[in-house]
Amino acid sequence: MLVLITSDTHVPKRARRLPEELMARVAEADVVVHAGDWVDTATLDLLQERSRRLIGVYGNNDGPELRARLPEVARAELDGLRLGVVHETGPKQGREKRCAERFGDLDVLVFGHSHIPWDTTATTAAGTPLRLLNPGSPTDRRSQPYRTCLTAVVEAGRLEAVELHRLPPRG
Repeated sequence: MLVLITSDTHVPKRARRLPEELMARVAEADVVVHAGDWVDTATLDLLQERSRRLIGVYGNNDGPELRARLPEVARAELDGLRLGVVHETGPKQGREKRCAERFGDLDVLVFGHSHIPWDTTATTAAGTPLRLLNPGSPTDRRSQPYRTCLTAVVEAGRLEAVELHRLPPRG
């Protein structure tokens, strides 16, 4: 199962539309995960139309219309993998510990907000690993050298082939 992971699209504030490269990956993916800060409902509508399956949450920049349609935290099982999605996880310092305490029942937690790609593993109270992933942003690189998204493969309850994709500069 191919999973596309994105966040912080900020359309139309940071970009007029989603990058073509991201939309091509949406078409290829079995599941699209969006970790919040959509900003407009048109982007949610577009990804719902184009995705085979969409898992998303609202972010701090998302207004009442998006909050009415999306949860703050989403949970899903993908081929036996326990996935969670949330926008905000707090400051970088102590993130792994906080997430392991709050989301210890998951295998993978996708988060957004910082626009900074992140891939670490925390250990839960039960001694199980919790993979923490942030895809960065496909539209607003902020302090990063590139706009980014992630893809991963889920197979038999395992997350494999996690790859950070650098998106080309806007033309």
